[in-house]
Amino acid sequence: MELTPFEVAKKQIDVVAEEMGLDPNLTKYLKRVERALIVTIPVRMDDGSLEIFEGYRVHHSTVRGPGKGGLRYSPEVNLDEVKALAIWMTWKCSLLNLPLGGAKGGVCVDPRKLSKRELERLTRRYTSEIINIIGPDIDIPAPDVNTNAQIMAWIMDTYSMNKGRSVPGVVTGKPIEIGGSVGRESATGMGLYYTLEAMCEKLNLDFKSYKIVIQGFGNVGGTIAELLFKEGCKVLAVSDISGGLYYSEGLEIEKLLKWTKEGNYLKDYTDERYDLITNEELLSIECDVLIPAALENQITEKNANDIKCKIILEGANGPVTPEADKILLNKGIHVIPDILANGGGVCVSYFEYVQDIRAYFWELDRINRELKKIMLKAFEEVYELSKERNIPLRTAAYIIAISRIAKAIELRGIFP
Repeated sequence: MELTPFEVAKKQIDVVAEEMGLDPNLTKYLKRVERALIVTIPVRMDDGSLEIFEGYRVHHSTVRGPGKGGLRYSPEVNLDEVKALAIWMTWKCSLLNLPLGGAKGGVCVDPRKLSKRELERLTRRYTSEIINIIGPDIDIPAPDVNTNAQIMAWIMDTYSMNKGRSVPGVVTGKPIEIGGSVGRESATGMGLYYTLEAMCEKLNLDFKSYKIVIQGFGNVGGTIAELLFKEGCKVLAVSDISGGLYYSEGLEIEKLLKWTKEGNYLKDYTDERYDLITNEELLSIECDVLIPAALENQITEKNANDIKCKIILEGANGPVTPEADKILLNKGIHVIPDILANGGGVCVSYFEYVQDIRAYFWELDRINRELKKIMLKAFEEVYELSKERNIPLRTAAYIIAISRIAKAIELRGIFP
């Protein structure tokens, strides 16, 4: 039976706790979330009917600072998934040494089936329902799967109207005109790029001649695809929820990005050179770098033996299960873990939050400079610990992240 994302997250904690000899009481503590809110979201549809949706907001740990984590709109969203994602956000913030904790939110809805007005009503009602557990000093949401700058603007406005003043620091990933940050939209992809570049340097590999396969062609997958394409890499295959496209000579990424940004699915793109493939088939294509940038639990013990690449760069959260990790390790595949690889998004979200609080905004070159500095510092720490203890990069990343959380808990103590 396949593990749920929450079970995967807890299993990862167990693996690392054993490796680092963590106090069993702390292990028990870290496997629980601080709070989880389930809300009912009634929405008056354009035709006058009433639809009821379910939403969630979870705080895993706020011992090092306010919660930070995305908000996703998806028919697959459930409380179990959101708990796991909140846990991974805790480790990500800790690994990058940001003064933030882990949180996550979601609404079980297919946003493509809603009109813009319906989407706005859903977002504003959801915000009103969770308003007591979000805020600049409590929990700061951000975009995630199927959410964007416009949705963040509605959240900020709803929160601000209830507070009687503008509070730009309540969310990140907002439009620049109302307190958003330059570089935020491309941040996760940029972070992936810096991490891959650093890894290839360590392995004495020239990634600019590499063949790349990317699962997921949204904000994250699209950005890293464009960056690597511009560097001369051959992007052999990309996919979205509808399926994927494959071409052995390399896809024309800029044309595909233009197509999907107009709201089209990849499966509907017509080019006789390109083969239509499924998301499952994409994962088994022979390449140098495989970038799962869609959803969790994509590479499992069932398909891990079919993976044929040198490096897996985790653009999504939790795309590789613990059982698959063992198989990939035995195959000699380097897995750059999600909490390190895709940390660019939360890193620039933190920069946006700081800019909002200070009401002083940075130029793009400063954003990218600071992002690269933080990402490479975290990478070096993880890589060195991995070599020193002869452990996988994921285990090393978790040891560093969990050690910081454990120390914070030890210093603060258990109330009362």
